[in-house]
Amino acid sequence: MRIVFAGSPAAAVPSLRALASSDHRVVAVVTREDSPQGRRRVLTPTPVAVAAAELSIPVLRANRLTDSISSEIAALDADLGVIVAYGALVREPLLSTPRLGWINLHFSLLPRWRGAAPVQHAIIAGDEHTGATVFQLVPELDAGDILGQLGETIGGMQTAGALLEELAVSGADLVVRVVDALESGAARPVPQVGEVTLAPKLSLEDGRIDWSEPASSVHNRVRGVTPEPGAFTMVGDDRVKVLATAIARDALPLPAGEIELRGKTVHIGTGTEPIELLTVQPAGRTAMDAAAWWRGRPPGSVTSAS
Repeated sequence: MRIVFAGSPAAAVPSLRALASSDHRVVAVVTREDSPQGRRRVLTPTPVAVAAAELSIPVLRANRLTDSISSEIAALDADLGVIVAYGALVREPLLSTPRLGWINLHFSLLPRWRGAAPVQHAIIAGDEHTGATVFQLVPELDAGDILGQLGETIGGMQTAGALLEELAVSGADLVVRVVDALESGAARPVPQVGEVTLAPKLSLEDGRIDWSEPASSVHNRVRGVTPEPGAFTMVGDDRVKVLATAIARDALPLPAGEIELRGKTVHIGTGTEPIELLTVQPAGRTAMDAAAWWRGRPPGSVTSAS
């Protein structure tokens, strides 16, 4: 089949490569416009644009699917549109332009965690299982019939970034299987069933740690916002990024937010048992072992976080 692929971040690249290696033909890639990146604000193409160039696939760059871009896509005479984390809405008449419409790879077990940040929200909520879903795109947010689904166990130390990398690879295989089934006529759409939960985009403030919460909630939040938007706490006037933690089970309790060096480990109190800080990044410095950071602070420094 002739396929138009829409995607932008690194998580979409495995699906693009899988489709390009399949029996189908990706006739064009739609991705977001180049954006300034890094301290020098260098104009940089999306990871999908880079991959498309390597695969010699024509690229359309657009942050919004305007009438002009929609007309260009319609002129491609595609059989199917495939979306993986493109970052913009597909509306009518473009939604119905390909012969078979559009399908979307979403990184959750729909209808749980509809929205922009499903992996992050699943970890923050303490879910033990998640997955990926390919569904038929409809005007309502992530609400179309399911065409394929796979499950994945969430590891107790797994971050959102690591889990997303896994789902991007396994999800790419799922996309190709669904496309094959659509071509052969074997696809059987199934309506979504179950409680709908929402996963809106996270803000920087979503990374702030509330040490009065249970240790499990603190640990889940740190994992769920890593690498973006990133977990942080304030130690006095200093903003400290918290990159990795563990639950200090069977450790002596500490008041919420109180920090203590115990041997070679740094513990910080929560609403239940303490959290062990493993890796931190103080403002203006590189990531470092938490114990080395704490030992290197000036005498008389603040010993609690908020």
